[in-house]
Amino acid sequence: MERLEQQMRFVTEIGKLKGVLRQTVLAGLGRQENSAEHSWHLAMMAAVLGDHAPPGADPFRVMTMVLLHDLVEIDAGDLFAYADAEQQARQDAAERAAADRIFALLPDDQRDRLRGLWDEFTERRTADAKFARALDRLQPMLENMAVGGGTWTRHHITADQVLAKVGLIEDGSAPLGAFARNLVATAVAAGILAPAPA
Repeated sequence: MERLEQQMRFVTEIGKLKGVLRQTVLAGLGRQENSAEHSWHLAMMAAVLGDHAPPGADPFRVMTMVLLHDLVEIDAGDLFAYADAEQQARQDAAERAAADRIFALLPDDQRDRLRGLWDEFTERRTADAKFARALDRLQPMLENMAVGGGTWTRHHITADQVLAKVGLIEDGSAPLGAFARNLVATAVAAGILAPAPA
């Protein structure tokens, strides 16, 4: 029963991710996305877009990574993708501390396996992790397009800032990277993303 109790503590704890709000506004709903919805969306993207992953990528591992990757936001909260380097460094430290706490709720074997996948995702050390991170960067772009600018407009984000994130998508999937570049060009042409400053 001790193993089951540990697993249930973890399962109960991760439900708190539904209460973590992100910057992204959801198309057709007019409200902020929560981190659990974001993770679910990425898992579905991994299932549907898996044929654009690097050769040898394991779709199940990718889906597991994207479902795990934001659990740390239960403690650390969500940080806007365009936050400055100092904010990013603080967030990284908070997320590592959160990972230590949250994954420790599990039995040792599951703790090690799932924490290992979280570390792999965070460090982008494998093709699976790079593809998972590509999906994580692409999904908010799709939402911003669907709502006519979203966080790009609200935070005065410019095309060069978005393109800097596209490099991470390209690193995980050349076809998705090309799609993302075209998306940026379309957004600029449509006036929902500001062009790069002259």
